[in-house]
Amino acid sequence: MTGSRKFLGSGLAFPLRVTPRGGIETASEERLVQQSIWVILSTAKGEMQRNPRFGCGIHDLVFTNNIPANRAQIAHQVRAALLEWERRIDLVDVRVEQGEAPNQLLIGIDYRLRANHAYGNLVYPFHLFDQGGSSRAA
Repeated sequence: MTGSRKFLGSGLAFPLRVTPRGGIETASEERLVQQSIWVILSTAKGEMQRNPRFGCGIHDLVFTNNIPANRAQIAHQVRAALLEWERRIDLVDVRVEQGEAPNQLLIGIDYRLRANHAYGNLVYPFHLFDQGGSSRAA
């Protein structure tokens, strides 16, 4: 591993898996950063008892309607969580767009790795369920 890539780290793969040889699968470098972003977005604030601030506030918006104001709030929550918890990246863009289903949102995240300036992106699916049982797109 080159000196700049050591900054990206290595650790256990997420989700935790056993390799064909019986070991625990690991992830390193860019793959580990992408998995870290996924963990941050998948964790609701307050879910981790030892670190209740960890996570992303989008889970507080699960029962809201699919309207532009709520999509903007989701983008804000994603941006704030990644700026606080994933210091190996510089955020380029966060987009929240309508998915295939009326209650599905696709959160697009573009970022640049600080260690080597490599560009990365991922799409995180997020589902809304409003009080009436269905969401409406606006």
